[in-house]
Amino acid sequence: MPWWSWILIWIALVAVSLLFYVLLGIRLYRQFMATVKDLGDAGARLGNLGPADWQEEPADPSRVVPGSAVFASPAVMRHDYEASKSARREERRRRRVQRKKDRGQPQALGDLDFT
Repeated sequence: MPWWSWILIWIALVAVSLLFYVLLGIRLYRQFMATVKDLGDAGARLGNLGPADWQEEPADPSRVVPGSAVFASPAVMRHDYEASKSARREERRRRRVQRKKDRGQPQALGDLDFT
């Protein structure tokens, strides 16, 4: 192989890598501009809302406000945790009993509710 063929190979490799980087840069630029456009649209939509547009819903005491656990007492949080844990456990037991009933499988004594 002549010495100038190595020069041509390296020139081709450099040209292909530069082409790759240019195409990658164009793709990145287009994605960035699409993101900026979406952010601008979202800002325009949210910027048109004034204080009068925010309708406050009436306070529902049964509805838990996000972040209220930070200021709640540990006893109340422990009670809520245990109550939700037992409710999830009971719901799983109910689904398991129903699934076994639908399939005609024998029930486990621990799953049956004798109360």
